[in-house]
Amino acid sequence: MVVGMYNYIAESWKRLYKEKNDILKQRIVAARREHAIVRVDKPSRLDRARALGYKAKQGFIVVRVRVSKGGMRRKRARAGRRPKHIGVVKIKQAESMKRVAERRVAERYPNMEVRGSYYLFEDGRYYWFECILVDKSHPAVKNDRELRHQLVFE
Repeated sequence: MVVGMYNYIAESWKRLYKEKNDILKQRIVAARREHAIVRVDKPSRLDRARALGYKAKQGFIVVRVRVSKGGMRRKRARAGRRPKHIGVVKIKQAESMKRVAERRVAERYPNMEVRGSYYLFEDGRYYWFECILVDKSHPAVKNDRELRHQLVFE
């Protein structure tokens, strides 16, 4: 049996999650200080990104998303703000946090198509996911024979 590079990457991530490694804790601390949706240069989990169709070429971007933990029922904020920014609407009972993250990224990047997302890490308050987005109108994506069969172009 041939074990490839991506299997080793997947095993190392499993080990990080299992041991609750200091590297992971440092990444969580750094991610807490960032905005909820942040564009990153490279995917953190290359094995998962490649499985979802990521290619290191123009037209592909990776976005890290932070989603609050908790169920559908949230207390409404006391101070005055519009309902959109209270953070209690658009969280459905049957919708996973991963889907919530993908939807928020799709709203933020309307010209891009979400290829998929994967779990990164979590703490007591948030989940973090990375979403793979592709720009269907980019020439590098249009000229890629493999992607042409996968994506539906308008």
